[in-house]
Amino acid sequence: MNTQQQQYSNQFLSIKRLKGDVEVESFIDRNFSDLITKTALSSWLSQVQQNSSMTPLPDEYLGEAFMRNAQTLPLWADRKRMKNGSRFFVQHAEQIMQLLGLLSLPYCYAAADGAMVLYLTERLKSNAGKRLTDTAGFIWDVMAPNAFEIEGKGFASCLKIRLTHAAARYYTLRSGKWDSTLGFPINQEDMAGTNLSFSLIVIRGLRKLGHSISYEEQQSFLHLWNVIGYLLGLEDDLITQDGKSAHALELAIRNRHFKTSEQGSELTRVLISYFDSVTPSNISLKDTHQLMRYLLGDKIANLLNIPNSSIPLYLPYLLKIASHFPNLEHKVSYKQKYNSFIRKTA
Repeated sequence: MNTQQQQYSNQFLSIKRLKGDVEVESFIDRNFSDLITKTALSSWLSQVQQNSSMTPLPDEYLGEAFMRNAQTLPLWADRKRMKNGSRFFVQHAEQIMQLLGLLSLPYCYAAADGAMVLYLTERLKSNAGKRLTDTAGFIWDVMAPNAFEIEGKGFASCLKIRLTHAAARYYTLRSGKWDSTLGFPINQEDMAGTNLSFSLIVIRGLRKLGHSISYEEQQSFLHLWNVIGYLLGLEDDLITQDGKSAHALELAIRNRHFKTSEQGSELTRVLISYFDSVTPSNISLKDTHQLMRYLLGDKIANLLNIPNSSIPLYLPYLLKIASHFPNLEHKVSYKQKYNSFIRKTA
Protein backbone atom coordinates (compact mmCIF):
# COMPACT_ATOMS: atom_id res chain seq x y z
CA MET A 1 0.00 0.00 0.00
CA ASN A 2 1.49 3.36 -1.05
CA THR A 3 1.56 6.48 1.13
CA GLN A 4 -1.56 8.02 -0.35
CA GLN A 5 -3.54 4.80 -0.12
CA GLN A 6 -2.60 4.77 3.58
CA GLN A 7 -3.61 8.42 3.91
CA TYR A 8 -7.08 7.68 2.50
CA SER A 9 -7.58 4.36 4.24
CA ASN A 10 -10.99 2.88 5.03
CA GLN A 11 -10.47 3.72 8.69
CA PHE A 12 -9.66 7.36 7.91
CA LEU A 13 -12.63 7.82 5.55
CA SER A 14 -15.01 5.98 7.88
CA ILE A 15 -14.22 8.53 10.58
CA LYS A 16 -14.81 11.36 8.10
CA ARG A 17 -18.16 9.79 7.23
CA LEU A 18 -19.37 10.49 10.75
CA LYS A 19 -18.48 14.20 10.65
CA GLY A 20 -20.37 17.14 9.18
CA ASP A 21 -19.70 20.82 9.89
CA VAL A 22 -20.12 21.07 13.66
CA GLU A 23 -19.84 24.84 14.15
CA VAL A 24 -22.37 25.64 11.42
CA GLU A 25 -24.73 22.86 12.52
CA SER A 26 -24.78 24.28 16.05
CA PHE A 27 -25.62 27.68 14.61
CA ILE A 28 -28.48 26.23 12.54
CA ASP A 29 -29.81 24.27 15.53
CA ARG A 30 -30.00 27.46 17.59
CA ASN A 31 -31.48 29.62 14.86
CA PHE A 32 -33.98 27.07 13.57
CA SER A 33 -35.36 26.37 17.03
CA ASP A 34 -37.27 29.66 16.97
CA LEU A 35 -39.38 31.04 14.12
CA ILE A 36 -38.20 34.62 14.76
CA THR A 37 -34.47 33.81 14.54
CA LYS A 38 -35.05 31.49 11.59
CA THR A 39 -36.94 34.21 9.71
CA ALA A 40 -34.27 36.78 10.56
CA LEU A 41 -31.54 34.52 9.17
CA SER A 42 -33.49 33.87 5.98
CA SER A 43 -34.12 37.59 5.55
CA TRP A 44 -30.46 38.47 5.99
CA LEU A 45 -29.31 35.76 3.56
CA SER A 46 -31.75 37.02 0.93
CA GLN A 47 -29.92 40.35 1.05
CA VAL A 48 -26.47 38.77 0.69
CA GLN A 49 -26.10 38.94 -3.08
CA GLN A 50 -22.36 39.59 -3.31
CA ASN A 51 -19.30 39.72 -1.09
CA SER A 52 -19.69 43.40 -0.24
CA SER A 53 -23.13 42.80 1.26
CA MET A 54 -21.74 40.35 3.84
CA THR A 55 -20.44 43.20 5.99
CA PRO A 56 -21.14 44.52 8.46
CA LEU A 57 -22.48 41.36 10.07
CA PRO A 58 -25.69 41.69 12.09
CA ASP A 59 -24.87 41.95 15.79
CA GLU A 60 -26.43 38.55 16.53
CA TYR A 61 -23.92 36.80 14.24
CA LEU A 62 -20.73 38.57 15.39
CA GLY A 63 -19.99 35.80 17.86
CA GLU A 64 -19.89 33.15 15.12
CA ALA A 65 -16.31 32.50 14.02
CA PHE A 66 -17.37 30.90 10.74
CA MET A 67 -19.35 34.04 9.90
CA ARG A 68 -16.48 36.39 10.79
CA ASN A 69 -14.07 34.30 8.69
CA ALA A 70 -16.40 33.75 5.74
CA GLN A 71 -14.38 36.17 3.58
CA THR A 72 -10.96 34.89 4.64
CA LEU A 73 -8.98 32.71 2.25
CA PRO A 74 -6.91 29.85 3.70
CA LEU A 75 -3.24 30.66 4.32
CA TRP A 76 -2.21 28.25 1.57
CA ALA A 77 -4.39 29.91 -1.09
CA ASP A 78 -2.37 31.07 -4.09
CA ARG A 79 -4.02 34.05 -5.78
CA LYS A 80 -2.09 33.50 -8.99
CA ARG A 81 -3.23 29.89 -9.25
CA MET A 82 -6.79 30.88 -8.43
CA LYS A 83 -6.68 33.44 -11.25
CA ASN A 84 -5.28 30.81 -13.61
CA GLY A 85 -8.00 28.38 -12.49
CA SER A 86 -10.63 30.96 -13.36
CA ARG A 87 -8.97 31.58 -16.72
CA PHE A 88 -9.06 27.84 -17.43
CA PHE A 89 -12.76 27.74 -16.56
CA VAL A 90 -13.53 30.66 -18.85
CA GLN A 91 -11.66 29.04 -21.74
CA HIS A 92 -13.69 25.82 -21.38
CA ALA A 93 -16.85 27.20 -19.77
CA GLU A 94 -19.34 25.93 -22.32
CA GLN A 95 -18.22 22.32 -22.15
CA ILE A 96 -17.60 22.42 -18.39
CA MET A 97 -21.22 23.43 -17.91
CA GLN A 98 -22.30 20.61 -20.21
CA LEU A 99 -20.17 18.19 -18.22
CA LEU A 100 -21.92 19.34 -15.04
CA GLY A 101 -25.05 17.46 -16.07
CA LEU A 102 -23.58 14.76 -18.29
CA LEU A 103 -20.77 13.68 -15.96
CA SER A 104 -20.35 15.41 -12.58
CA LEU A 105 -23.87 14.97 -11.21
CA PRO A 106 -24.42 11.36 -12.34
CA TYR A 107 -20.94 10.56 -11.01
CA CYS A 108 -22.15 11.80 -7.60
CA TYR A 109 -25.32 9.70 -7.86
CA ALA A 110 -23.23 6.53 -8.27
CA ALA A 111 -22.12 6.99 -4.65
CA ALA A 112 -25.34 5.48 -3.34
CA ASP A 113 -25.10 6.46 0.33
CA GLY A 114 -24.28 10.08 -0.46
CA ALA A 115 -27.05 10.29 -3.06
CA MET A 116 -29.61 9.38 -0.40
CA VAL A 117 -29.75 12.95 0.97
CA LEU A 118 -30.65 14.37 -2.45
CA TYR A 119 -33.17 11.60 -2.94
CA LEU A 120 -34.86 12.28 0.40
CA THR A 121 -35.02 16.05 -0.05
CA GLU A 122 -36.71 15.52 -3.46
CA ARG A 123 -35.30 18.81 -4.75
CA LEU A 124 -34.08 17.26 -8.00
CA LYS A 125 -37.15 15.08 -8.45
CA SER A 126 -39.62 17.90 -7.98
CA ASN A 127 -37.87 20.58 -10.03
CA ALA A 128 -34.84 19.36 -11.93
CA GLY A 129 -34.49 22.54 -13.97
CA LYS A 130 -34.41 24.78 -10.89
CA ARG A 131 -31.94 22.51 -9.11
CA LEU A 132 -29.56 22.44 -12.08
CA THR A 133 -29.86 26.17 -12.68
CA ASP A 134 -29.06 26.86 -9.01
CA THR A 135 -26.00 24.61 -9.20
CA ALA A 136 -24.85 26.25 -12.40
CA GLY A 137 -25.30 29.69 -10.83
CA PHE A 138 -23.13 28.68 -7.88
CA ILE A 139 -20.39 27.43 -10.18
CA TRP A 140 -20.34 30.69 -12.12
CA ASP A 141 -20.26 32.68 -8.86
CA VAL A 142 -17.16 30.84 -7.61
CA MET A 143 -15.42 30.49 -10.98
CA ALA A 144 -15.81 34.12 -12.09
CA PRO A 145 -12.53 36.06 -12.36
CA ASN A 146 -13.61 38.47 -9.61
CA ALA A 147 -15.26 35.80 -7.46
CA PHE A 148 -13.19 36.53 -4.36
CA GLU A 149 -12.91 40.28 -4.77
CA ILE A 150 -15.19 42.73 -2.98
CA GLU A 151 -17.46 43.08 -6.05
CA GLY A 152 -17.61 39.32 -6.63
CA LYS A 153 -20.00 36.66 -5.32
CA GLY A 154 -17.70 33.76 -4.40
CA PHE A 155 -17.55 34.25 -0.63
CA ALA A 156 -21.27 35.02 -0.43
CA SER A 157 -22.25 31.94 -2.46
CA CYS A 158 -19.97 29.64 -0.45
CA LEU A 159 -21.46 30.87 2.83
CA LYS A 160 -24.99 30.33 1.51
CA ILE A 161 -24.21 26.79 0.34
CA ARG A 162 -22.48 25.99 3.64
CA LEU A 163 -25.58 27.09 5.54
CA THR A 164 -27.85 25.26 3.07
CA HIS A 165 -25.92 22.04 3.71
CA ALA A 166 -26.31 22.51 7.46
CA ALA A 167 -30.04 23.14 7.04
CA ALA A 168 -30.34 19.99 4.90
CA ARG A 169 -28.64 17.99 7.66
CA TYR A 170 -31.03 19.53 10.22
CA TYR A 171 -34.15 18.53 8.29
CA THR A 172 -32.83 15.15 7.16
CA LEU A 173 -31.96 14.07 10.69
CA ARG A 174 -35.43 15.11 11.89
CA SER A 175 -37.31 13.50 9.00
CA GLY A 176 -37.35 10.04 10.53
CA LYS A 177 -36.17 8.65 7.19
CA TRP A 178 -32.41 8.79 7.65
CA ASP A 179 -30.51 5.52 8.15
CA SER A 180 -27.62 6.21 10.52
CA THR A 181 -25.63 3.31 9.07
CA LEU A 182 -25.05 5.54 6.02
CA GLY A 183 -23.03 7.91 8.19
CA PHE A 184 -23.86 11.57 8.78
CA PRO A 185 -25.88 13.34 6.06
CA ILE A 186 -23.66 15.51 3.83
CA ASN A 187 -20.61 14.29 5.71
CA GLN A 188 -16.97 15.18 5.14
CA GLU A 189 -16.30 12.19 2.86
CA ASP A 190 -19.28 13.00 0.64
CA MET A 191 -18.28 16.67 0.54
CA ALA A 192 -14.79 15.65 -0.63
CA GLY A 193 -16.27 13.40 -3.32
CA THR A 194 -18.54 16.17 -4.58
CA ASN A 195 -15.63 18.60 -4.74
CA LEU A 196 -13.67 16.08 -6.82
CA SER A 197 -16.65 15.55 -9.14
CA PHE A 198 -16.58 19.25 -10.08
CA SER A 199 -12.80 19.45 -10.39
CA LEU A 200 -10.83 16.28 -11.12
CA ILE A 201 -13.73 14.52 -12.86
CA VAL A 202 -14.36 17.59 -15.06
CA ILE A 203 -10.69 17.53 -16.10
CA ARG A 204 -11.10 13.87 -17.08
CA GLY A 205 -14.25 14.69 -19.03
CA LEU A 206 -12.57 17.48 -20.96
CA ARG A 207 -9.72 15.18 -21.88
CA LYS A 208 -12.21 12.55 -23.07
CA LEU A 209 -13.73 15.23 -25.29
CA GLY A 210 -10.35 15.79 -26.91
CA HIS A 211 -8.98 18.77 -24.99
CA SER A 212 -5.25 18.91 -24.30
CA ILE A 213 -4.80 20.13 -20.72
CA SER A 214 -1.40 20.92 -19.25
CA TYR A 215 -0.35 19.87 -15.75
CA GLU A 216 -0.29 23.51 -14.62
CA GLU A 217 -3.82 24.10 -15.95
CA GLN A 218 -5.00 21.03 -14.07
CA GLN A 219 -3.28 22.12 -10.87
CA SER A 220 -4.69 25.65 -11.05
CA PHE A 221 -8.25 24.39 -11.58
CA LEU A 222 -7.89 21.86 -8.74
CA HIS A 223 -6.39 24.56 -6.50
CA LEU A 224 -9.32 26.89 -7.08
CA TRP A 225 -11.73 24.09 -6.17
CA ASN A 226 -9.62 23.33 -3.08
CA VAL A 227 -10.17 26.92 -1.92
CA ILE A 228 -13.90 26.55 -2.57
CA GLY A 229 -13.95 23.27 -0.62
CA TYR A 230 -12.27 24.99 2.32
CA LEU A 231 -14.86 27.79 2.27
CA LEU A 232 -17.64 25.18 2.21
CA GLY A 233 -16.30 23.60 5.40
CA LEU A 234 -14.17 20.76 4.02
CA GLU A 235 -11.50 19.73 6.52
CA ASP A 236 -7.85 20.29 5.65
CA ASP A 237 -6.86 16.62 5.49
CA LEU A 238 -9.45 16.05 2.73
CA ILE A 239 -8.11 18.91 0.61
CA THR A 240 -5.72 17.29 -1.85
CA GLN A 241 -2.40 18.96 -2.63
CA ASP A 242 -1.82 17.76 -6.18
CA GLY A 243 -3.21 15.63 -9.00
CA LYS A 244 -1.73 12.43 -7.57
CA SER A 245 -3.43 12.81 -4.18
CA ALA A 246 -6.69 13.89 -5.87
CA HIS A 247 -6.65 10.69 -7.95
CA ALA A 248 -5.91 8.61 -4.82
CA LEU A 249 -8.79 10.14 -2.84
CA GLU A 250 -11.23 9.80 -5.76
CA LEU A 251 -10.31 6.13 -6.18
CA ALA A 252 -10.68 5.42 -2.47
CA ILE A 253 -14.15 7.01 -2.33
CA ARG A 254 -15.24 5.30 -5.54
CA ASN A 255 -14.14 1.87 -4.27
CA ARG A 256 -15.99 2.41 -0.99
CA HIS A 257 -19.30 3.74 -2.22
CA PHE A 258 -20.06 3.23 -5.91
CA LYS A 259 -22.83 0.66 -6.25
CA THR A 260 -26.25 0.16 -7.77
CA SER A 261 -29.04 1.84 -5.80
CA GLU A 262 -32.64 2.83 -6.26
CA GLN A 263 -31.89 6.44 -5.39
CA GLY A 264 -28.91 6.75 -7.75
CA SER A 265 -30.87 5.25 -10.65
CA GLU A 266 -33.90 7.43 -10.00
CA LEU A 267 -31.90 10.65 -9.72
CA THR A 268 -30.14 9.79 -12.98
CA ARG A 269 -33.43 8.98 -14.71
CA VAL A 270 -34.88 12.34 -13.68
CA LEU A 271 -31.75 14.12 -14.86
CA ILE A 272 -31.84 12.42 -18.27
CA SER A 273 -35.57 13.10 -18.59
CA TYR A 274 -34.93 16.79 -18.01
CA PHE A 275 -32.17 16.87 -20.60
CA ASP A 276 -34.44 15.08 -23.08
CA SER A 277 -37.03 17.84 -22.62
CA VAL A 278 -34.56 20.66 -23.40
CA THR A 279 -32.20 19.18 -26.00
CA PRO A 280 -32.51 20.04 -29.70
CA SER A 281 -34.67 17.67 -31.73
CA ASN A 282 -31.63 16.36 -33.60
CA ILE A 283 -30.25 14.85 -30.36
CA SER A 284 -32.12 11.67 -29.49
CA LEU A 285 -32.51 10.08 -26.07
CA LYS A 286 -30.21 7.30 -27.28
CA ASP A 287 -27.58 9.92 -28.11
CA THR A 288 -27.76 11.29 -24.57
CA HIS A 289 -27.45 7.81 -23.09
CA GLN A 290 -24.42 7.00 -25.19
CA LEU A 291 -22.71 10.32 -24.53
CA MET A 292 -23.15 9.86 -20.78
CA ARG A 293 -21.87 6.30 -21.08
CA TYR A 294 -18.81 7.48 -22.95
CA LEU A 295 -18.00 10.10 -20.31
CA LEU A 296 -18.80 7.99 -17.24
CA GLY A 297 -17.53 4.68 -18.55
CA ASP A 298 -19.68 1.57 -18.87
CA LYS A 299 -19.05 0.38 -15.31
CA ILE A 300 -20.49 3.50 -13.67
CA ALA A 301 -23.20 3.85 -16.34
CA ASN A 302 -24.32 0.29 -15.58
CA LEU A 303 -24.54 1.10 -11.86
CA LEU A 304 -26.88 3.97 -12.75
CA ASN A 305 -28.93 1.83 -15.16
CA ILE A 306 -28.26 4.14 -18.10
CA PRO A 307 -29.54 2.23 -21.17
CA ASN A 308 -26.96 0.96 -23.60
CA SER A 309 -27.63 0.95 -27.33
CA SER A 310 -26.80 -2.21 -29.24
CA ILE A 311 -25.26 0.04 -31.89
CA PRO A 312 -22.20 1.91 -30.58
CA LEU A 313 -21.89 5.61 -31.36
CA TYR A 314 -18.32 6.35 -32.31
CA LEU A 315 -16.22 9.17 -30.90
CA PRO A 316 -16.55 11.62 -33.82
CA TYR A 317 -20.34 11.43 -33.57
CA LEU A 318 -20.27 11.68 -29.77
CA LEU A 319 -18.12 14.80 -30.00
CA LYS A 320 -20.56 16.29 -32.48
CA ILE A 321 -23.43 15.60 -30.05
CA ALA A 322 -21.46 17.14 -27.20
CA SER A 323 -20.88 20.33 -29.19
CA HIS A 324 -24.65 20.79 -29.63
CA PHE A 325 -25.75 19.59 -26.20
CA PRO A 326 -27.44 22.31 -24.12
CA ASN A 327 -25.26 23.60 -21.31
CA LEU A 328 -26.20 25.22 -18.05
CA GLU A 329 -24.22 28.36 -18.66
CA HIS A 330 -24.89 31.76 -17.20
CA LYS A 331 -26.71 34.16 -19.49
CA VAL A 332 -23.77 36.58 -19.36
CA SER A 333 -20.88 35.75 -21.67
CA TYR A 334 -18.04 34.15 -19.69
CA LYS A 335 -15.34 35.54 -21.92
CA GLN A 336 -16.89 38.99 -21.90
CA LYS A 337 -16.94 38.93 -18.10
CA TYR A 338 -13.37 37.71 -17.90
CA ASN A 339 -12.00 40.22 -20.40
CA SER A 340 -13.81 43.07 -18.66
CA PHE A 341 -12.30 42.08 -15.30
CA ILE A 342 -8.79 41.75 -16.73
CA ARG A 343 -9.01 45.22 -18.29
CA LYS A 344 -10.06 46.74 -14.98
CA THR A 345 -7.29 45.03 -12.99
CA ALA A 346 -4.47 45.31 -15.53
